[in-house]
Amino acid sequence: MREVAFVGGRVATMDAARSFTDAVLVRDGRITAVGHDAVRDRATPSAELVDLRGRLLLPGFHDAHVHPVFGGMQRLRCDLTDSTDARDCLRRIAEHRRTTSGWVLGGGWDMAQFPGGTPTRADLDAVTGDRPAYLVNRDHHGAWVNSAALRLAGIDRRTPDPPDGRIERDADGEPAGTLHEGATRLVERVLPPTGPDECLAGLLEGQRHLHHHGVTSWHDAIVGPYLGYPDILDTYLTADRRGLLTGRVRGALWWDRTRGRDQVDELRQRRRRARGRRFRADAVKIMQDGVCENFTAALLLPYLGAHGSGLSFVPAEDLAAAVRQLTDAGFELHFHAIGDRAIRDVLDALAGARRTGLRHQIAHVQVVQPSDIPRFHELGVTATIQPLWAVNDAAMTELTAPRLGHRRAGRQYPFRSLRAAGAVLAAGSDWPVSDTDPLRGVHVAVNRRAPDTDDEPFLPEQAMDLVDALAAYTAGSSWVNHAEGETGTVEVGRAADLVVLDRDPFTLPPEEIGQCQVDLTMVDGVVVHERT
Repeated sequence: MREVAFVGGRVATMDAARSFTDAVLVRDGRITAVGHDAVRDRATPSAELVDLRGRLLLPGFHDAHVHPVFGGMQRLRCDLTDSTDARDCLRRIAEHRRTTSGWVLGGGWDMAQFPGGTPTRADLDAVTGDRPAYLVNRDHHGAWVNSAALRLAGIDRRTPDPPDGRIERDADGEPAGTLHEGATRLVERVLPPTGPDECLAGLLEGQRHLHHHGVTSWHDAIVGPYLGYPDILDTYLTADRRGLLTGRVRGALWWDRTRGRDQVDELRQRRRRARGRRFRADAVKIMQDGVCENFTAALLLPYLGAHGSGLSFVPAEDLAAAVRQLTDAGFELHFHAIGDRAIRDVLDALAGARRTGLRHQIAHVQVVQPSDIPRFHELGVTATIQPLWAVNDAAMTELTAPRLGHRRAGRQYPFRSLRAAGAVLAAGSDWPVSDTDPLRGVHVAVNRRAPDTDDEPFLPEQAMDLVDALAAYTAGSSWVNHAEGETGTVEVGRAADLVVLDRDPFTLPPEEIGQCQVDLTMVDGVVVHERT
């Protein structure tokens, strides 16, 4: 029997009352006592004492929308995530090319670091030569390719844009080097296959990275082939079977938008397979639109300039029929919806579903019509937010806001309004699209600006209270994944999925919340990360 008593600091339980206490006892992976007196009475003489020394203990973070296998593989390939500008991107690519052979694969480049958000094949050719290159962008809605990759894929000026994507072209009509959305599939078909060992290594690296930031559970928002990555269902099943999966995972099975409702039976079969000790995949992910930065988020009114009103990957009528069939089959749905048209189409489809009581979620909720905000509560739909995006960074000020216009730009990421309207909020990082650190996300949710910047707060009237932001990363994300009886709060009987921060953010000025770090992460009473 292993017994650990946490004493000497505050405990944010994240229970229904959002109460605080001062001690927790863990025995054999479960929470057996909460509060100083109860811990003193129940702890045995052999209990290991952990002195919090004024630090904060809280439930393990739940990332409600993340891609850890993709993120882990990106870290193991040519990782451009922390590049400071276009020149630094190219330097890193050249360095990676010198140490590898075959295709140059990786990603994480930031659209805002390139003119118009579209890097060119000529720049990539200069550092890759005749070796084909395919580099996914940071938001995972496009890719940067060089001339060798375009030749292998047979893409030239005569190649038409696919219905769900766009080939960026130069003044002469030639492919410029950036592929948006479904246009990436033109190159995906010639990419070298990714083997199971690389996928497993990516998962383990992604899991390590999540634990480092206090994440004990997550919702993998794409279990299926996407953007050149293979189907990762067997990756999770293998890790779970071999005892390598230390986090709790729920997956969303990918809805292939190039097919119709004939895939529902196949999804049922995949759901039956996707059952493990720490992993299950019984939700379905539907990506309804793209992103504002490349004009593919679906808007009710056109973008400023001659760029149309975005793409609805599933027409509204087809979406409504698919939602009815999927919910009749007992699937809970996880939607990507960025633009106000996409969000409205999803809400309308869910309103027409015949089966109720399922816990659906819409992720991202960027541009939301005010009249649609109360519908989240009315329909019982969870808003899964990515707080780190609600800032005045270059992507917002140079790409997104100018393309939306003043009025629509002022309707972005309405976290406080959704909370006030009674919506359940869950929170996720969408890593590797953005930083996986929940504490940085909490900082932005509260301050509406990135840590360590003096940027103007972004729509500060939509800022959240600290307790609500932490609840979205714990109790809210746990609830939408049906784990509220097991995790997400610090209560007797719950699993000992816990996080110790290096300080108590409730005692800090709001602008210092992002400085907090994770000292210890525990899953089922087992330490999976400890900061030295």
